[in-house]
Formats: sequence, C-alpha cells, structure tokens
Amino acid sequence: MGVKARKKAITKKLKKGASDFSASSASKDEGREFLPLEGGPAQKLPKTEVRENKATVLYIGRIPHGFYENEMEGFFKQFGTIKRLRIARNKKTGKSKHFGFIEFESPEVAKVVAETMHNYLLFEHLLQVQLIPPEHVHPRLWKGVNRWYKPLDWVKIERKRQDKERTLDDHKKLVEGILKRDKKRRKRIEAAGIDYECPEMVGSIQAAPKKIRFDAD
Repeated sequence: MGVKARKKAITKKLKKGASDFSASSASKDEGREFLPLEGGPAQKLPKTEVRENKATVLYIGRIPHGFYENEMEGFFKQFGTIKRLRIARNKKTGKSKHFGFIEFESPEVAKVVAETMHNYLLFEHLLQVQLIPPEHVHPRLWKGVNRWYKPLDWVKIERKRQDKERTLDDHKKLVEGILKRDKKRRKRIEAAGIDYECPEMVGSIQAAPKKIRFDAD
C-alpha cells in the first residue's frame, strides 16, 4: 500500500470516529438544555413552576400630607373594587405615619396598581407601591380598620392637670422643684462669666403664722 492510500485510510477512520462520537454524545445529551462554561457534559435546567398571582394587598409608602383615607379611596377605586384600606397613624396624636395598606378584590387589579403607581409622583412625593404575598400579610393588619381613631385632646388634659387643687404637700414639692431649677440656672450663669443678679422667687417662702397675744386683764 502506497503512502497516499495510507493517508486516505487514516482520514476515513478519523471522520468515522468523529461522527460516531458526536452521535453518542447527542444521544447522551438528549433533554439537556445548556453546556456549562467550565466544560463538561451538558446539564438540564431545573423546572420552575409558575406560581399563580394571588396577592391582593398592597403596601403604599411615602403618602403625602392631606392624602388620607377618603382621598386614597377616591383615587384608587378607579382601578377596581377596594375591600379594605388603612393608613398607619400615631396612637397619641392621630397623625398619619405616611404609609398604609390597601386590599383589592381582584389579584389582577392589585398587580396593575403595583406596576402603574410605583414611583408615581403625587404632591412632590414618589409613591412606593409593593405587592405583599398572602403568606406575609400579618393577621392583625386589618384590626380596627373600620374604627375611626379619635385623637385625645391633650390641651384639655393638660389644662385639667394644671388647674387641679393641690394640697400643702403638693405645693411644697412644686416650690422645691422650681427653686432647684432656679439654683442650677444661677450656677450656669455664673459659670458663663455673666454678671447678672437673678431676682428672687416670689412666694417661695411662706410667712410663719403670727402668734396672737391676749392681754391678761
């Protein structure tokens, strides 16, 4: 056999081996979806189940001043039916904490609202709207949602406390506290090098009762 014939035979064997190897690797990699970058056999991607969107509760943050329950309900009902709505408020003052929650009847409507109203500019505030998964909704989130909070009249409470009748002991404690604070104030003025004569506290010292002397007749 000549040199040319040997070369042809070797080339034919190499082509046949390459075709057999590709066929075997293709049969092994059936169902594989990608090749790893670091090399090696192909791997199959894990199956991801598409979860159905069931979230109906939305968190709304950065709510501007003046945009309260009535205004929020009137604005968001254009998207769909609202089941419940709540704005977080201070327990003492009743003022808004500038975030709240809203629940729609339809999950599709809630998703549209989250996509549409997130970063929406309202009264110079960018609203932050996020869907809350059902498993993350706190069970006490809607407690007292239909009960309007009436803030306490702290001016009336403080007036009543100041105007109450005090006993002699209460009056002494009050005067002692005033004198103690006045003494600290005088020391701070002296320490600052200010030449100032503080006036005396009027009514701080109660006059001793005078003894009545009866002439013996």
